[in-house]
Amino acid sequence: MKHRRIPKRRVAIAGAGIAALVATGITLQSANAAPGEPQPDTLSVGAAGKLAHTLTSSLKSDTAGSYYDAKTKKLVVNVVNKGAVDKVREAGAEAKVVTNTLAELSKARQTLKQKATIPGTSWSVDPRSNKVVVTADSSVKGTRMATLNKVADALGDKVEVKRSAGKFSTFIAGGDAIWGDGGRCSLGFNVVKGGEPYFLTAGHCTEAISSWSDSQGGEEIGTNEGSEFPGNDYGLVKYTKDTDHPSAVDLYNGSTQEIAKAGDATVGQTVQRSGSTTQVHDGEVTGLNATVNYQEGTVEGLIQTTVCAEPGDSGGALFSGDTALGLTSGGSGDCSSGGETFFQPVPEALDAFGAEIG
Repeated sequence: MKHRRIPKRRVAIAGAGIAALVATGITLQSANAAPGEPQPDTLSVGAAGKLAHTLTSSLKSDTAGSYYDAKTKKLVVNVVNKGAVDKVREAGAEAKVVTNTLAELSKARQTLKQKATIPGTSWSVDPRSNKVVVTADSSVKGTRMATLNKVADALGDKVEVKRSAGKFSTFIAGGDAIWGDGGRCSLGFNVVKGGEPYFLTAGHCTEAISSWSDSQGGEEIGTNEGSEFPGNDYGLVKYTKDTDHPSAVDLYNGSTQEIAKAGDATVGQTVQRSGSTTQVHDGEVTGLNATVNYQEGTVEGLIQTTVCAEPGDSGGALFSGDTALGLTSGGSGDCSSGGETFFQPVPEALDAFGAEIG
């Protein structure tokens, strides 16, 4: 992540990679409260996320996902039977009665994984449409596209297929940040492990580069401690030089955003991304637990957003206020015409390495 502009140190790996979660035309019944009935509460995104977790835990199979409506500042919870509507309303959220259960959507995802893991595709559950939205990039053609369509058609109204004009990929390229033999990447977040300083970046960066400096051909400032890609997309680098390492993100306007903690993203949440190629951009979380089939392999459990990114931004920080959310993995489009980007959740990376924000 960007922590104030310390000597070139933010790694810039190209973020080029993937998909868009788009609402579909499915007709859903919104269970709006009638006069005299409990009305949805106005909530912060943090409070909405906590309430969503509580309701999901208590209602179990009666729920089918949720999302935050940033305009009305209300939590919308999908339910699959009218018996759960009152419970959702009483808790302070809006209930929407939908057709597909989470179990059915999860089964559809599993079928896609088994029969249509094709490079250049991605999928995730879109709670707004109550479907699994599959995106195929421009490289998916001929028999591969026919296979994808056949699998999707067999899944009926649980799946919708979209196309992306770009190509889903990861890159190690440009930007001013940390350097290694063969490329550069954007630093994500400074962390602490065992009382020692480290930083997080993308796993496809640390799979390609093992020793890092703050300038091209410069003195080493850190070496890899751990790395995972594909499957996940996170890497941990241990500082080997006495280098300033604040827990902050570079906002590229002479100021920084202090980072105090890591947290989970919420669908509908407004977020910011900082990267060494395109600097700071914002957007909205459109999906969680997204799967991306890069040419190098499949990565699962990603955050999907409308935030743009370009080559050189991979590994950079996704955040909301003082909360670290993700590490840039890949995306499609650019910051002129727009695009979508996928992020490795930070809490998972911290757990894997036994580290904490600091």
